[in-house]
Amino acid sequence: MPAPVPPAMNYAAPWWLPGGNLQTIWAALRSRRYLGPQPLFRRERWTTPDEDFVDVDWLITGDAAGEAGTAKTPLLVVFHGLEGSSASHYAEALADAARERGWACAIPHFRGCSGELNLAPRAYHSGDFAEIDWILRRFAEQHGGPVVAVGISLGGNALMRWAGEIGAEARHVVAGVASVCSPLDLTASGWAIGRGFNRQVYTRMFLKTMVPKALQKLEQHPGLFDRERLLAARDLYTFDDVFTAPVHGFKNADDYWSRASAKPHLHRIAVPALALNALNDPFVPAASLPQAADAGSHVTLWQPAQGGHVGFPSPPFPGHVRAMPDAVTSFLAAHL
Repeated sequence: MPAPVPPAMNYAAPWWLPGGNLQTIWAALRSRRYLGPQPLFRRERWTTPDEDFVDVDWLITGDAAGEAGTAKTPLLVVFHGLEGSSASHYAEALADAARERGWACAIPHFRGCSGELNLAPRAYHSGDFAEIDWILRRFAEQHGGPVVAVGISLGGNALMRWAGEIGAEARHVVAGVASVCSPLDLTASGWAIGRGFNRQVYTRMFLKTMVPKALQKLEQHPGLFDRERLLAARDLYTFDDVFTAPVHGFKNADDYWSRASAKPHLHRIAVPALALNALNDPFVPAASLPQAADAGSHVTLWQPAQGGHVGFPSPPFPGHVRAMPDAVTSFLAAHL
């Protein structure tokens, strides 16, 4: 049976933000991201094993020891969501929460998400546990203290997929992991975001940046995929079928969504793990969320009624988004 939800974890949305869409959009565009000063980062570029690069943004704490890490300083690693970065509202909020706890914080960017196109044909995807493994092992090797990790949306599925893939070995790398609003069943979430309001708003938002980056990738590597099919894409299924799946070794979008989903692997996780999903998340259907039978004893399922997709805004008006970071870091802190 999965671990019980800690009593301190509870959430209720402000009365003036009813519904998952409002809680999602308002949190990203209008709510305060941090309660202290704005988090500032310094960038470090890592060369990958395939001679590409990953850019890592480190929270500037004003304390050299805190940034570099000591034998006692925890490091919070934040894996962003689809087309996210260290400038995303949740990234700044998590960095703010880490600073308040006296933790170091680092935000590695998936390839192509740091503002500069990466070099290799590959980009990133929801089940990229090999990239997660390399990144986390490097953090564990170079950091002086314990490492904990949280993944947001796509980043959370990839993180949980990694934890399930390597099982007990994860204990030698991290003290705990958490996923937030992650599409742990990619097929269910993929179809949900391709319909109705989601298709008109969220899908268009994602494709607005994903398609141009894919076209730049095609200029780098001619013949990588079918340009005309990509230009005709109006949903993430088609985009994944044309670009994400074949470029990353999957047969097609269905194969990618099936093999990359973390939900079937949750029972294999052997390190403290939190899977946080709001029941009113417009991207992630509540019916697709993992239940007790899907998760092993190391996994805590927290499924509040409200929150939207990586929203969780809290009063007073215009709201702030520290509720989620505070709850997640509390969970992780309990396992240090």
